Amino acid sequence: MSRKSLPLFPQTQRRAEALGERLRLARRRRRMSIQDLAARVGVTRHTLARLERGDLSTGLGVLARVLAVLGIEEDLDRIGRDDELGRRLQDVRQPRPRRSSKGR
Repeated sequence: MSRKSLPLFPQTQRRAEALGERLRLARRRRRMSIQDLAARVGVTRHTLARLERGDLSTGLGVLARVLAVLGIEEDLDRIGRDDELGRRLQDVRQPRPRRSSKGR
């Protein structure tokens, strides 16, 4: 019995498709066929084609291996590095310094 996957938000789907297109372009720039990349990554051509179409049901491990084979694995290190929103939320939740009771 297969699990039912939840649909993606439209903006997330567009981003996934754009990522797939960037991966496809990176592969083509290296003059690598989809069969060659799939063999080096250790997946089927079908799995790699799904990733290049923006299908996020492929595993993160597959993405990491694709990035490594293409020589762009450092891109994985950039995900979430600059969490500006998280830092602002953290700053808002910081306790405020208490006033000294000496001047009263």
